[in-house]
Amino acid sequence: MPLTLACLHTAESNATLFQAAAEALPGGALTLTHRIRPDLLREPTPATLEAVAALLREMAEGADAVLLTCSTIGGAAARAQDAARPVLRADAALAEAATRRGGMVEVLYAAPTTEGPTRAVFEAAAARTGAQLRLHLVEGAWPLFLAGEAEAYHARIAEVARGLSGRVVLAQASMAGAAALLPEAPPLTVPAISVMAAARAALKARDSR
Repeated sequence: MPLTLACLHTAESNATLFQAAAEALPGGALTLTHRIRPDLLREPTPATLEAVAALLREMAEGADAVLLTCSTIGGAAARAQDAARPVLRADAALAEAATRRGGMVEVLYAAPTTEGPTRAVFEAAAARTGAQLRLHLVEGAWPLFLAGEAEAYHARIAEVARGLSGRVVLAQASMAGAAALLPEAPPLTVPAISVMAAARAALKARDSR
């Protein structure tokens, strides 16, 4: 029986990225459902995070695991850990993978509102391995995303990534398309890594029931 992963997105375009990541897994092992809530993409105040956490707990009632794909409100995942099923923060899985081997990790983000949450989740992961971090706001990228100019958005991200020397990480799910423009040194991206992490968590939870 396939595992079911419920995804909460704040951008409709991200649903396609996570669906593709799930379909790349062997044997049709994972079924995704998607809830799109662009209204939740705002400053991560305590009230906002608690509202998101309540929604995550609700989504967990009908799934093997839940994946919150928005970096800005990622802190809500920790508030929803009393849900019926595992609740994962997508960029936390990325941070763990990026810092596992130590060394220098170059973290790119596009939305100014995600700087604080992104820094916190990567610093926590780096503290466990001794990895070094440099965070970079990709100047001028986010207005392109908001305008629906995906090609220009990804091109701008790739331009900045090419100038970096460490392990490059694209910290927001919406940035993943830029990886195709960097075949010489593919960066780590959110969708594939977090879907795998969520599948493992869902399987572990199912086996324990």
